Amino acid sequence: MKRQREKINGWIAFDKPYGMTSTQAVGKLRNMFNAEKAGHGGTLDPLATGLLPIAFGEATKTVQWAMDGAKIYRFTAAWGGETNTDDLEGEITERSDKRPSQAEIEAILPQFTGTIMQAPPAYSAIKIAGERAYDLARASEVVEMKEREVHVDSLKLVKAADNHAEFEITCRKGTYIRSLARDMGRKLGCLAHVSALRRLKVGGLQEAQMISLEKLEKMAIGGPTEALKGALLPLETVLDGIPALAVLDTDAAKLRQGQTVLLRGANAPISEAAVLIRCDNQPIAIGEISQGFLKTKRLFNL
Repeated sequence: MKRQREKINGWIAFDKPYGMTSTQAVGKLRNMFNAEKAGHGGTLDPLATGLLPIAFGEATKTVQWAMDGAKIYRFTAAWGGETNTDDLEGEITERSDKRPSQAEIEAILPQFTGTIMQAPPAYSAIKIAGERAYDLARASEVVEMKEREVHVDSLKLVKAADNHAEFEITCRKGTYIRSLARDMGRKLGCLAHVSALRRLKVGGLQEAQMISLEKLEKMAIGGPTEALKGALLPLETVLDGIPALAVLDTDAAKLRQGQTVLLRGANAPISEAAVLIRCDNQPIAIGEISQGFLKTKRLFNL
């Protein structure tokens, strides 16, 4: 007889190990916590490690804000060859004997900072005519990936060696690190692919909050424990980028019933695309303000 799943709400800043897919990570932690519902806030490739935000229960309603937040990655670009996947998993498609100097590397970094145009890797989850790009690529179909705008807040060289260089990047949603390494290699004339990738930050979730699979497994010995649940971060953890608004019990009741609330007072906001609505210091919803009226967009059932 299957045990009944628990209503668990919150986030785990999971330190995803090498080789595990994001879907596998969500499934493993969902079973570990015996949670009714779980999802992740931004896919990590199997060969990447680091911060994979995993949401449980009502926290899944905040995934959008996790994915829209700034991300920090540490990655290594291997010089001398491109692969069909733009990382170690693929086959070498072209080689080069050229190796860039540190000065040459640093000189091109401004060209990859700010709003730039980038073509996603052929082996990516982007849909083309309803099909995943990686499925088409694996079927040996020619995949034409159109360039699109992405935003890179900062890109710095951490360490340079003869055959590779290590970088740290802060970027926004939709930026592919594999594409960045590929394009940098082409600009330098040496060709490149990603040989190591680690994510350190996603929105309000930081490297210091990450927890490993080994540590979670120790906490889970004998089934879900209070220690394991104690590793959960509040669902509002990823909402630090939006303003918070406290309401009275009477207004909270109206909002829960789908009604709007008129905000009064000289400092009452007239419009706001997203606000975290709190009552008695507890999150009750994500809402929006239009013409001085507050209404809910995502109601939390806590």
